[in-house]
Amino acid sequence: MLDEVNAGLNPSEIDRALALIRAIAARGITVLIIEHVMKVVFSLAERVIVLHHGELIADGNPRDIAVHPRVIEAYLGEKFARRIREDGTNG
Repeated sequence: MLDEVNAGLNPSEIDRALALIRAIAARGITVLIIEHVMKVVFSLAERVIVLHHGELIADGNPRDIAVHPRVIEAYLGEKFARRIREDGTNG
């Protein structure tokens, strides 16, 4: 379980942390991440659960979450959602 492990890291440190998390997952270990850095969430997650003020507002794969209207409104903004739709990537 990782809680905001990327908070305060610079981009190269985040990339190294991502590599470490991927290596852990590749060993068959489930990783639960609580994270606000969308680069991390959308590049690692198979499933995303989104809470807003303690209420579940979305649950699904990263692509569906990125275009979910309530998630966009609460966290992502239209610019991020548009990029996801246009380039077909998760982060």
